[in-house]
Amino acid sequence: MRILLVNKYFYRKGGAETYFFALAEGLRALGHDVAFFSMQHPNNEPSYWSKYFVSEKDYVGDISAFKKVQEASTLIYSFEARRKFEALLEEFKPDVIHMNNVHRQLTLSILDAPYLKKYHVPVVYTAHDYILLCPAYTMVNGRGEVCDACLDKHFIHATKNVCVKGSRTKSALATMEAEFLKFHHAYSKIDLIIAPSQFMKSKLDEGGFASKIVAMQNFLTDSQIAMGARVANTHKFEDAQAGARPYFLFFGRLSKEKGIFTLVKAFLQAAGLGKGAGSETGAGAGHNEVLPDTWDLHIVGDGPEREAIERLIASAGPQAESRIHLLGYKNGEDLQREVGNARFSVLSSEWRENMPYSGLESLAAQTPIIGARIGGIPELVEEDKTGFTFESGNIADLKDCLLKAAAVDEDIYGTMQRRCIEYVTLRCGQQAYAEQLVDRYAKLLNSGKNGN
Repeated sequence: MRILLVNKYFYRKGGAETYFFALAEGLRALGHDVAFFSMQHPNNEPSYWSKYFVSEKDYVGDISAFKKVQEASTLIYSFEARRKFEALLEEFKPDVIHMNNVHRQLTLSILDAPYLKKYHVPVVYTAHDYILLCPAYTMVNGRGEVCDACLDKHFIHATKNVCVKGSRTKSALATMEAEFLKFHHAYSKIDLIIAPSQFMKSKLDEGGFASKIVAMQNFLTDSQIAMGARVANTHKFEDAQAGARPYFLFFGRLSKEKGIFTLVKAFLQAAGLGKGAGSETGAGAGHNEVLPDTWDLHIVGDGPEREAIERLIASAGPQAESRIHLLGYKNGEDLQREVGNARFSVLSSEWRENMPYSGLESLAAQTPIIGARIGGIPELVEEDKTGFTFESGNIADLKDCLLKAAAVDEDIYGTMQRRCIEYVTLRCGQQAYAEQLVDRYAKLLNSGKNGN
């Protein structure tokens, strides 16, 4: 097949791009021809198809960029994107179009390309976030609360609740975009929506998309799985006996919705450290216990809350500072070694994460997960098998979970590591995912030929 992959970023920016490039690799490995449509950016990877990419747009920066009506309108509908997409279609002549993140920088205007009206090429869309349901992408309102308000398709809620980056203007523009796409029937031009988690599918079902959704869990490339196996530390207890300090690991963006403050406070409580731990107590297994003083917390990543986290740790005293390590941004094998050496990784999110790659990478490195019961995270954590779960945002519950994890003995932990590998082997293979996806492409093509 000739498959056109579409994503607004053509460099490895986040989880959607991890999927995008891995999908291209998997499809090419099966012998398919793949082309790309994206946006110009200095960090882009090289591509023959970049001659068709749209000009760079930044809707994250200063709001002054929206003061011109023309600039604001391109957020909703881009004639440039439609024109360049048409030119690419005429050259590549795809059998299938597979879109990923396209809103705002590319826009769904590309689906109005005359070529598509003439040839009725099937369109697939992978839902990496909740933009089909929520103008703010996250289903978190301006007060930081998990929110279902816009499931009624009255997107003015986003403006009323100032849901987009604390800005009423940006929230209003996002509302305008959602309302335009609704009245333009843009989503009716998509033939199949892929939800990377069962939870995402359930929300899209609620939002009115049930007739065209299938759940297909995110996958890892063969090289990611191989790297995970290479850095996996299967002798963590022996390392601890030799003087290495066992640790919990958080890796990701340092932002409130990731639950980083909840995690730090829970660790401080579990370790019995300082006033920074707060006064919450739990009624679970660890109520009267503390972590052994050999256990640490490693935090890998950067983000807007780094300074506030540093202040919280400092307020708990020098012992807290010696046991909670802010290690900054890491990637590649440096990150994977950190994951492989961790006793447990922690997914502490307080928004409905879809199917985080951090969880998949942890399992591939044989590191069990302590995961919040929110979004798609519980689908990664088989209780007492690949890890443990706790109530999202609940400091006491997470504290007890940390204590429970630290008490796991070597034999049980070895069994958990084997369960992690089994999970990845059975559910996360690149070739199996690509083959299943190609089957779905073929069904769409056949239904089109039959006039259905």
